[in-house]
Formats: sequence, C-alpha cells, structure tokens
Amino acid sequence: MYLQHFGMGQLPFTLTPNTSFFFGLAPHVEALQVLQTALETGEGFIKVTGEVGTGKTLICRKLLNDLPAQYHCAYLPNPYLSPKELRFAVAGELGLNLPNKIDQQQLTRLIHERLLELNHQGFHVLLVLDEAQALPDDSIEALRLFTNLETESRKLLQVVLFGQQELDERLAQAKFRQLRQRITFSYHLRPLSWDEIQAYIQYRLVTAGYQGPQLFSVSDIKLLAKAARGIPRLVNILAHKSLLLCYGEGAQKVQTKHCRAAIRDTEDINLTERSGFSRSSMLVIIMILVLMLTIGLTDVSGDWLTRISEH
Repeated sequence: MYLQHFGMGQLPFTLTPNTSFFFGLAPHVEALQVLQTALETGEGFIKVTGEVGTGKTLICRKLLNDLPAQYHCAYLPNPYLSPKELRFAVAGELGLNLPNKIDQQQLTRLIHERLLELNHQGFHVLLVLDEAQALPDDSIEALRLFTNLETESRKLLQVVLFGQQELDERLAQAKFRQLRQRITFSYHLRPLSWDEIQAYIQYRLVTAGYQGPQLFSVSDIKLLAKAARGIPRLVNILAHKSLLLCYGEGAQKVQTKHCRAAIRDTEDINLTERSGFSRSSMLVIIMILVLMLTIGLTDVSGDWLTRISEH
C-alpha cells in the first residue's frame, strides 16, 4: 500500500465512517447544530436525510460520541424490524431484562416503566435509527406510538431518524401524516462544493500523517469533485484510487491521468467525466459532422469521427 511511499500513518480515504477524520464542513456542522437544538427542546421526532454517501452515518456517530452525560441513548443501526422486533430491540437498548414469555402489551408497559424510571433519574432518552428508510410501514406506526409516552412537561422518548431521500418520499404519504406532523426539526444534507472538497481532501491527508507538498492540483480536485457529484464517499473512492495509481508509477504527485483512470474504474460517478466526453462536446461534434455532410465531405467525415472516438 502507499502509506510508506507518502509518509502516512493510516489510510486517509477509507469508507468506514471514522469520527477522528470528522471535518467541520458546513452541511455537517449545520446538521449537528440542528440536532443539538432539537434535543434541547425535548420534542418528538428529528430527521436528517441525504443522498447515499453524504455523511449521515458519520454525523450519527459524531452525535452519539458527543452526547452529554444526561442522555441515555438507544441506537439501532439496522431498523429493518417488525413492530415486535422493534419493541424488543428498544427494550434491549434500554437495559431491560425480559422474561422468557411476554406478550406485546406487557412489553410496551415495561418499556414505559423503564422510560419513567430513567426520567426520574434525570436522563433524557434518545432513540437513534440509522438507515431509517428501511423501516417497514407497521414499524413506523409503532415508532410513532412510542412518542405518545410523555410526562406533563416533556416526551419520555425522542427519536432521531437518519435516512436516505427515500425516507422523505415515504413519509410524504397520507398514511404517515400523523408522524410527519411530529417531526419538529429536519435537515437535508447537500453535496459538497469543489472548494469544500479541496479542504476535505487536504484535511484527511494531514490527519493521516502526510506532511509533504500538495498531492492534488486544484484542476484535478475540480475534476474529482465533478465526477463524484460532491458526494464525500465517492470522493474518498476516487482519491484513494488516484493515490494507488500514483504510487504504482512511483510518482510523488498525483497527475490528471491518475484521476481520470480512477474515474473510469469507478461505478456511480458522473458519466460525462467517466466517458471523457461532456454533453456540450458531443453537440459540437454532431454540428461539425452535419456541416461536413452538407458540403459533401462524407468520405472525410467517417475517418475523422473514427479518429476522434479513439482519443
């Protein structure tokens, strides 16, 4: 691997969300500020959505790591659960020791009693669900009913939903209007701009231990940012592959050819960058061909197009 080649102590562009690499980019900081404000109010549901790879799980882990001591958190990373499984999962996260045989009504009562107990001890109880778009419909309703549990002054349970954009589409349905009205705070993560990506790449390189000159030129960062559509996960993949290719050639600085090769080798990126042709370039080629055909240069045009397509 290229760690020794570039003088790094760890890989800078891994896909595993690592809070030690958390960088205060505007959308991520704003999302955390919304979460912190919402938690202080003690009301209902809080929702954070975003495209795949925009950093929802990283923000979720950052939130969990930084929660004040008075919060008791129940965390469900995989909420693809039936209502029954959801109740058992919540009970387990709340530290309940359940009897071998228990019906759902008894389980709900025990959860309520445990929430009251934690409230009397001065705890605010938080239920955090990652990948919330995977919740079955019946479980969404069961989740809403959890938030009916309250004292005269505040909810006994706050729920934070992290999910892909499909979560917004599902909650827009009429059958979820009751839950939708209980979402008091929400935030949608936007993609990063190229200058944010420039700072992001540099920060991760320095955090990983790199101390040399700039590895990526401004033009190459713009190229990667466009191909990745501003999505941090795709930026990580492209930057990692570019460094691998650079190391493979024994070079000390990433070159444009390394970035383009990384783009060609990566799924789910900007297809115009992957192919090497933008829409405007193709339009110019078509217009020139039409002009050549009009003036009778058909013999030349076929050979010219063949050579263009080879580049």
